[in-house]
Amino acid sequence: MDVDVDAVAAELYGLAPERFTEARNERAARARKAGQAGAAKAIGALRRPTRAAYASNLLVRRRPEEVAAFLELGRALRRAQRSLDGGSLHALSHQRHVVVAALARTARQLAEEEGQAVGESVAHEVEQTLRAALADADAAGQWSGGRLSTGLDPPVGFTGLPETAPLRPRPDRPAEQKRKPERKPEQKRATGPKPKPEAKPKPEPSREAEQRRARAERARAEAAARATELRAAEQLVAEADARVADLEGQLREARTGRAEARRALSGATDRARDAARAARE
Repeated sequence: MDVDVDAVAAELYGLAPERFTEARNERAARARKAGQAGAAKAIGALRRPTRAAYASNLLVRRRPEEVAAFLELGRALRRAQRSLDGGSLHALSHQRHVVVAALARTARQLAEEEGQAVGESVAHEVEQTLRAALADADAAGQWSGGRLSTGLDPPVGFTGLPETAPLRPRPDRPAEQKRKPERKPEQKRATGPKPKPEAKPKPEPSREAEQRRARAERARAEAAARATELRAAEQLVAEADARVADLEGQLREARTGRAEARRALSGATDRARDAARAARE
């Protein structure tokens, strides 16, 4: 049977970094023993993940719904960047910041639950990986595969906001040349009805369609961001509820133990008193 290199890679990148190298070498040796030198070479070339890459992979594997919403947010933002102006995209920057921070916290918590300490530098690298996945479709594909060996970097100069589009100069209105008629001393100023203001030109149909598309892209981006934020919040609430339930269970056990200890104390007190009385008698 041929060795499935993809399946082996998926298994290895689910392991903690300190277990990776030994497991990889064992799988490569197994492939060589089976006479599959090509598979053995491919497996042996797999790189051990950094701690940030491990946390990012863990997030992808453990939170598929949040990851799906995050990927949709990235697609919506990239579409919006192509069709909206800088000001509209700037309004979405806060949502992006909230979503990235929420998922980075989740990744950090998942890694720490597996015994992997995540310091500030590692957490920053996880956030950079998430920003890269938002900004670039190829980076999003690498991240969502759950097999990163190192963190990803967003494009150079990427801050979560697109470069502001240059302002288009307004077309100058033709200057109205006002001629002052020469008046003779006896000539009176002419009076009459004021000229009607010129009607504003209606937007062209193509411009209206552009504006509708821009509004639709912004709405989709906002919906995707809110969905990701909602799932992250729901997950935090669920984890908090589970923790509370666990603590409440421990509290009930402690109270039961305290009641039993008090009964034991009362019985021991009675027996000690009876023994003392008997000794006096």
